[in-house]
Amino acid sequence: MEFELNAEKRNESGTPASRKGRHTGQVPGVVYGGGKKTVSIVLKHDELRHSLDNEAFYSHVLSLNIAGKTEKVILRDIQRHPSKPRILHLDLQRIKEDEKIRVFVPLHFLGEDVAPGVKLEGGTVSHLITEIEVLCLPVDLPEYIEIDISEMELGAPLHLSEINMPESVEIVEFAHGEDAQDKPVVLITKKRGAASEIEPEEEVEGEGEEVEGEGEGEVTEGDPDASDSSEAKGKPEPSENN
Repeated sequence: MEFELNAEKRNESGTPASRKGRHTGQVPGVVYGGGKKTVSIVLKHDELRHSLDNEAFYSHVLSLNIAGKTEKVILRDIQRHPSKPRILHLDLQRIKEDEKIRVFVPLHFLGEDVAPGVKLEGGTVSHLITEIEVLCLPVDLPEYIEIDISEMELGAPLHLSEINMPESVEIVEFAHGEDAQDKPVVLITKKRGAASEIEPEEEVEGEGEEVEGEGEGEVTEGDPDASDSSEAKGKPEPSENN
């Protein structure tokens, strides 16, 4: 899949110019990197929004057309309106074919419905991480990474180190050396409201049983010497005047 963006150079800068462009259906943005100067651009809002509806757009090398010239770029940042379906700004970074890039790639989970932890034990799948940052050459950039969880058991998480990565693609987290964290990615847990593994009568060991060594005989109801019975504990002793 290939994505093309058509843009024009933006001569005016600043908030007033950006606001004016948005009112006419344009999105302001910048293109930087690749050993070239930063260029301000504008793109058509509706065309851009249509591309953003595709998940692959976020982890793809894009073709940016400006004034008859095409550059290879990746999406670095996007600003959206907090309450309206409107794109406010776009940051694009130029890339070089011989230089590795760092990009967040989505994870696709396979086999959820047949995993023993779900099918046999009634668990539910929790996606702890939905995307990971990878390091690779532009030509090796994957659209997504598949994770097969068809053999996962209940309560046994799958970690970053267990992901089968495409050849020539590294997980950025593991480039941190000793500070790298092998984070859990996905876990199958018991559904909320499922019966506890501990029966109620087992929760408090010995509850309701006579404790050996406490008292020499059974205390009967109404016994005047029953001041240490369970019902009398914590209550004041009766007054002699009553």
